[in-house]
Amino acid sequence: MAKPKKRYVCQACGAVSPRWQGQCADCGDWNSLVEDAGAVVTPFSARHDLRSGGRRVELVGLDADVALPPRTSTGIAEFDRALGGGLVAGSATLIGGDPGIGKSTLLLQAAGSIAKRGIGVIYVSGEEAADQVRLRARRLGVDAGGLQLAAATSVRDILTTLAEESPALVVIDSIQTMYSDLIEGAPGTVSQVRAAAHELIRFAKETGAALVLVGHVTKEGSLAGPRVLEHMVDTVLAFEGERSHQYRILRATKNRFGGTDEIGVFAMQESGLSEVSNPSALFLTDRGDAVPGAVVFPALEGTRPVLVEIQALTVRLASGATPRRAVVGWDSGRLAMILAVLEARCGLSFSTAEVYLNIASGYRVSDPAADLAVAAALVSALAERPVPAEAVAFGELALSGALRPVSHSALRLKEAAKLGFERALVPSAVAAEKNGLALTGFRGLRELVDHLLGR
Repeated sequence: MAKPKKRYVCQACGAVSPRWQGQCADCGDWNSLVEDAGAVVTPFSARHDLRSGGRRVELVGLDADVALPPRTSTGIAEFDRALGGGLVAGSATLIGGDPGIGKSTLLLQAAGSIAKRGIGVIYVSGEEAADQVRLRARRLGVDAGGLQLAAATSVRDILTTLAEESPALVVIDSIQTMYSDLIEGAPGTVSQVRAAAHELIRFAKETGAALVLVGHVTKEGSLAGPRVLEHMVDTVLAFEGERSHQYRILRATKNRFGGTDEIGVFAMQESGLSEVSNPSALFLTDRGDAVPGAVVFPALEGTRPVLVEIQALTVRLASGATPRRAVVGWDSGRLAMILAVLEARCGLSFSTAEVYLNIASGYRVSDPAADLAVAAALVSALAERPVPAEAVAFGELALSGALRPVSHSALRLKEAAKLGFERALVPSAVAAEKNGLALTGFRGLRELVDHLLGR
């Protein structure tokens, strides 16, 4: 019999190595390789022939009729929006976010709302005692009727209880605290997280119960544990936001039953998380008179337009000093590109000025349509000439300095008009559309600069 071989698993990224080494070859972390005692690798033998001895797998045609999966509303419209319409029976959902961002609060409110309708819900906490969860639910005003609580970390005990209760929804808070007695290792290790998640997801698929797993995040903001955990579940949700700000954003990064372009917006209050049906009004609060460097941009999250304020500041430095570039809420590489285009195509000099760019209220923008708004904010800050407060701006910028139209321009303009804006700075191809706003079109960035500088 061949001698079994050991393997070592990185606790940061889940990479497997046949021998121990100081640094993980995949993620670069030091001293993160730990022996995976629960999985001994047996060398392959040619005597094991997998081409026979199994059972035939049923094959179906691609054109076979398939019924849409039934969904259960969480009772929170913004939560349902991010999920694609609600929780799907037999699905596994993973939700991650920074500590204290409100993951447990959101799920406790949703679980209470579902249980109130007579649907069986079990909330299992591995981090808090049942009395702690009960006190928090009372503080949040969650109706306790029908919601069953448990404080446990053993997957075997949890599965035994679930098999007897047959709930329609199971919440596990959190997956990093669960452990399987079939695997050696402390809870939270790669092997334990993978094994515990596998058993819980298999239970959900076999019984049709919706499963929601809470996951920890690393200091970089990504989900902790093995990367395979995100592949095992059907939906991955990221709960984002700054703890110093009131709002929270629930964003789907993976969804097998819906799109990943919708977001749910919440506001943290003393009574828990409340829905924000009009995010634009939240992100544009306390806007006064027009100031240099401030431009409103109509971003698009799925089918929902959200108006946010882009703020820019430039500070002239003495000759010889190295200028600083600082960005909050946007891609720093894209800022460097726009600064280069402004210098090469429009003759503006930022080489002796520090540049600071911020998306107000901690919002994060990844829409390329923000190029024109960012460029307008930079020009306005450099020249100290404010963009009119009643104007919005959007459009994509090419390296040649040309401005290109973006998708869903009508939705962006309609939202701006609804909130009282009167003008829009847009690419010339969009200026032909009429949406109740006075549109000013530009073919290139130089025309926009001339317009803002009044030359």
